[in-house]
Amino acid sequence: MKTNYQQPTDKKSLTVTAFALFSLFFGAGNLVLPPLLGFKSGNLWWLVTLGFCISGVLIPILGIVAHAKLQGTLFDFAKKVSSTFSVVYCYLIYAIAIALPSPRTASVTHEMAIQLFWNSPSLLTSLVYFLLVFVFAINRTKVLDALGKLLTPGILIILLVMILTAIFTLDFDFAPSEISQPFSSGILEGYQTFDAIGAVVVGAVIIISINLKEKSASFEEKRRLIGKSGLWAGIGLFLVYGGLILTGALHVDAFDREISRTALLRGISSQTLGKTANLLLSILVSLACFTTAVGIVTGTSDFIKGRFNDSILAYRITAFLGCLLGVLVGQFDVGYIITVAVPALMFIYPITIILILLNVAPDKWTVPKVFRRVVAVTILFSIPDFLGSIGLGKQITPFVSWIPLSQHQMGWVLPALVAFIASNVIKNNETPSSS
Repeated sequence: MKTNYQQPTDKKSLTVTAFALFSLFFGAGNLVLPPLLGFKSGNLWWLVTLGFCISGVLIPILGIVAHAKLQGTLFDFAKKVSSTFSVVYCYLIYAIAIALPSPRTASVTHEMAIQLFWNSPSLLTSLVYFLLVFVFAINRTKVLDALGKLLTPGILIILLVMILTAIFTLDFDFAPSEISQPFSSGILEGYQTFDAIGAVVVGAVIIISINLKEKSASFEEKRRLIGKSGLWAGIGLFLVYGGLILTGALHVDAFDREISRTALLRGISSQTLGKTANLLLSILVSLACFTTAVGIVTGTSDFIKGRFNDSILAYRITAFLGCLLGVLVGQFDVGYIITVAVPALMFIYPITIILILLNVAPDKWTVPKVFRRVVAVTILFSIPDFLGSIGLGKQITPFVSWIPLSQHQMGWVLPALVAFIASNVIKNNETPSSS
């Protein structure tokens, strides 16, 4: 029986949804990551790009696909493990979001824009920045949402011009790579985008929006819409990230080898586009960073508010503490915050990736027992990578060197795969009464 609904291949629905997904992951703070990665990777820039886009593009898009399947909230991602685990996971995700990517937006703003105009301390920038974030978080307004819709196209246009200028004006003369393990280094650097976390946290908002706009669509039609939109958004992200990595690799002789991430992005922008466009990019990136920070603080405050019976006081206290933490952490430079984030990401990202993949997989392969076993193994084998990230690598190497991929700080991957396969074999061999 036919409905009045246009198929999800309708260009307008597809374009709107794809751009919404692209905007969700196209974080301004992330733009400082790819150029330096390319700058260091040299002739192996393509291998780094593949790794970076696995964790920075593919996994986040699969997170949206998982949300489309679940039609729920962040809590539903881990509830098959247990309700208690899911609550703890939610708290960890929001704590990390408000403690690291949110303050990093202030640091990026200071280094990309404020330093160009005023020689003021980063603490002052962070203080004023999060005072404004607090004001916007307490007094909700749609102004930032409207602004965000304009910022993404503006930044994207400038970046595309910058990338194409570099590709068509510079010689493809690459230096030898300084990165010994380019593929795995790209994957680990992709963690710093926080996009997998963004997918599980904010993805539900995208799904709700689609449900409201496509009321007459069936579940399968909406799933196809999300799948095709995710593919186009993923291609867009791949081209932007890959283009920035290539652009960084092409500028190997133009800058000092110890240049910072933000200085490199500013320098490349200035060389390819000129000072005026560089100034415009800095302002747009700063505004986009601000909208991101407000989104993280309000999202975290909403979560805590929900946990305390919709308490307005809980919302305001969380917003205040989130902004206070933003002031304290945001005064440090971007490189330092990225370094500090590594241990937290080495622990939470493997869990998040596994939860995304398990939720995408067919239900017959992901019963609660499979969830529990695979997540438990992932956590266990993530511990050595976490310990290595806090400087204990040499002490634990004799005990973990036998773990495949441990030298790449991804020792959890194969054990999780084995646990998944073994759990399903055991499940299939169990009698119905014991399952």
